[in-house]
Amino acid sequence: MASPLSLFMPVLPNVSLQDLYTGLQNNQPALQAALASIGTVHYARTLLIDRSAANLQPSAGSTGPFVLAVITEYDGDFNAYIQDFVNHVGPQFDALLQFVVGGQALIPVANHLNAFTLFIAANDASQHAPNDGLYEAYPGVTVQQILAAFPS
Repeated sequence: MASPLSLFMPVLPNVSLQDLYTGLQNNQPALQAALASIGTVHYARTLLIDRSAANLQPSAGSTGPFVLAVITEYDGDFNAYIQDFVNHVGPQFDALLQFVVGGQALIPVANHLNAFTLFIAANDASQHAPNDGLYEAYPGVTVQQILAAFPS
């Protein structure tokens, strides 16, 4: 059974859109490799949201305030997933947390597992009503089962 993570993190007011974009782009290759190595992540994406824009989409002249979102669907237990996150994606998350309100106190996440877990839970919209639902087209099917059915 898949579980959702919809992590919305307010960005510090002095961080520019270019700094956010560069930080995300620089981490993408390592992030994708790390997520693949976890073996329980169905989908993952990062979003930049501009709270000052009517459609929430950042544009070239955007000055924010911004929100950095990480949205994933994963197999298993939340605490196990966060431990996997720290073990495999910790350095990439450390790089992003420098831009986030309250993030500096969590860097490096490997040394702050409990505080990081609480931070994720507090900012995970998927753990709070009315956002706690998830439709699954293939309930009970794990990433490992999908990968075994479609070897590369």
